[in-house]
Amino acid sequence: MTLQTRIPTLPRVPTVLIAGGAGFIGSHLCDSLLQRGNAVICLDNLFTGSIDNIRPLLNHPNFRFIEHDVREEIEIGAEIDRIYSLACPASPRHYQKDPVGTMKTCVLGTINLLELACRKGARVLQASTSEVYGDPEVHPQPESYLGNVNPIGPRACYDEGKRAAETLMFDYHRMYGTEIKVARIFNTYGPRMLENDGRVVSNFIVQALRGKPITIYGGGTQTRSFCFVDDLVRGLQLLMESSASVTGPCNLGNPHEVTIEAIAREVLTYTESASPLRFEALPKDDPKRRKPVIDTAARLLGWRPRVALQDGLQATIAYFALRIAGESMPLVPALASRKKGPARGLLKIADQDQ
Repeated sequence: MTLQTRIPTLPRVPTVLIAGGAGFIGSHLCDSLLQRGNAVICLDNLFTGSIDNIRPLLNHPNFRFIEHDVREEIEIGAEIDRIYSLACPASPRHYQKDPVGTMKTCVLGTINLLELACRKGARVLQASTSEVYGDPEVHPQPESYLGNVNPIGPRACYDEGKRAAETLMFDYHRMYGTEIKVARIFNTYGPRMLENDGRVVSNFIVQALRGKPITIYGGGTQTRSFCFVDDLVRGLQLLMESSASVTGPCNLGNPHEVTIEAIAREVLTYTESASPLRFEALPKDDPKRRKPVIDTAARLLGWRPRVALQDGLQATIAYFALRIAGESMPLVPALASRKKGPARGLLKIADQDQ
């Protein structure tokens, strides 16, 4: 008599591709998805992302890193269930360094990821931005607001690039039935921000910790709404796993609105810094007010931010304090020309933009 032993087939671990996975938000998303039992493929050209952000994951059996520019066609042999499209420099200093490259990342990169999603039968989430609202004439900003964007200004490469990416997402959805999600991300902060990224929170913290003047552009009365990165990552995952009928756009941000000067004074308090405030001219097209309406996220995803600004700032300050401790001069990842490939070295930084 022949005995046959039936070996049960284990379910395949869901595989998630994160374009821009070595960046600030992307690396936190890699952490979270691995903790949830997913296999994660991190795709990044390291233009503003950093291997340091994902170094602890490199030996994880369910993690794979691929150095690649999304502007080039993407071929991956593995099965892919979910794609997060986060690949784009997000701070004015970085996206204005190569505006044509930024627009290509938004348009060609989105097309390449959508084509990959079509081939793999994967669901894809586009990380859009509150910048699609421009300098808003409607406050606070609901998803129904069409925006007030200057298409020929110095910020247009990012603002209009992200608007074009949203267009592509919905056109692929209508034409090919691609499962899409569009998240409009408002100001996000937390550990792993670059010291030289020119954003408000990182600028203020680094300047305060180094005892340098806190640079405020404009009168300091313009407002922002800051969302801690853990809250945002949770929102992105809830949106990705929501019903297929939920396409977005969906605002993800903290509706707690504060002035730029108030943030500066909060940072001075928590760092116990004696840095003075220094006011400079407001950059062209810089939005005066920013506050999301998050009714869609609350109703469809059950999502609201949980981390209070005070707690998030203290966690971010602790991160930068560790990075800066013992440094005679701050060292930050270099930004090489995109035509020459990803950055490999380090450079010294002497100024901070907002």
